[in-house]
Amino acid sequence: MSDASRPNAFLRSLSRYFPLYLMLIPALVYLTVFCYVPMWGARLAFMDFSFIGKHTWVGLKHFRTLFSSPAFGAVIANTLIISAMKIFINFPMPIILALMLAEIRSRKFARVVQSVIYLPHFLSWVVISGIFLNLLSLDQGAVNRIIVFFGGKAFPFLTQGTSIRWVFVFSEMWRSIGWDSLLFIAAINRINPDVFEAAVMDGAGTFRRIFSITIPAIMPTIITVFILNLGFFMNAGFDQVFNMMNDAVLSRVDILDTYVYRLGLQNGEFSYATAAGLFKGVIGLFLIFGTHFGSKRLTGKGVW
Repeated sequence: MSDASRPNAFLRSLSRYFPLYLMLIPALVYLTVFCYVPMWGARLAFMDFSFIGKHTWVGLKHFRTLFSSPAFGAVIANTLIISAMKIFINFPMPIILALMLAEIRSRKFARVVQSVIYLPHFLSWVVISGIFLNLLSLDQGAVNRIIVFFGGKAFPFLTQGTSIRWVFVFSEMWRSIGWDSLLFIAAINRINPDVFEAAVMDGAGTFRRIFSITIPAIMPTIITVFILNLGFFMNAGFDQVFNMMNDAVLSRVDILDTYVYRLGLQNGEFSYATAAGLFKGVIGLFLIFGTHFGSKRLTGKGVW
């Protein structure tokens, strides 16, 4: 296509799909206001912030302080451990759930199951944290009451360093497994039913159809979602951790986002907190690009 014809092609596309372009406006406004405009504030990572007067340019001073801090090393370790647990344990679960739902013959029952498992996604982490705090409380929690009833000893799920991380993993799974399975269910529904019918006629059982037809067909979706999830690897879930953490387990669950929150909003160290946040963003960017190009080399498929 020549350079002269490109504007005309765009105008024809705009005229034809105008309602769809119109629907993009709220998303573009959101991305501009909350994602792109705040990038201008990242320059504070290279300055000494001052409420009065001009900011002083200090270069990489805050990054050197950040990397030499023992607290920062512990925070990074917690972030990597919790994020890795969530991704490698929780990521396959929506895929497995979608495969199970696709095998349910009663569509009415499948819709009921889907509606039930989607509901936790619409609860805030404040509500979910309250639910799990009540369930896992040492004295009055339902889980510990059941353990004691059967002769066991109550376990401090919420104040024990290693167990609280598993609470994070399973509460995240309970909240997101149904919603995250939507994309994989949609990908499965796009597979031509004739392929499954031909496989049944050839004598292929359920597992053979899943591993030979369904999974290969949805593999591009799986790879794309995995790459995008790795881009948020350094997040580890601020809302969840902030609402469920306590002083007893702070050293095991203090992640990069809660560290930045304390530095910036509680201690007023805005430049130092910005440096930590910028570091997290750069790592996420490299993870997306690295995973994309690695996937393209190994499988021929990536995000773009």
